[in-house]
Amino acid sequence: MEVKTIKVSKETYGRLCAIAGKLQAELKRPVSLEEAMRYLVDLREKGLKISDLAGSWDITEEEIAEIKASLAEAWRKWRLPKL
Repeated sequence: MEVKTIKVSKETYGRLCAIAGKLQAELKRPVSLEEAMRYLVDLREKGLKISDLAGSWDITEEEIAEIKASLAEAWRKWRLPKL
């Protein structure tokens, strides 16, 4: 296999490492940066839709309650602009 060297910023490298870490946790095996990049390229080529992410967020009952309270507060404060 031919290999190439690429340069990425520290921020990009950190984000790529985070994605590799999430993949590793999901797949329960080591994941290389190469595999993480292939995963991202595959997602891009498949045309990821927001609905593809359904069910992928692990959320606690406490977080749900916090989100609902925040939404209720926002709706309570919201008013139509006067014309």
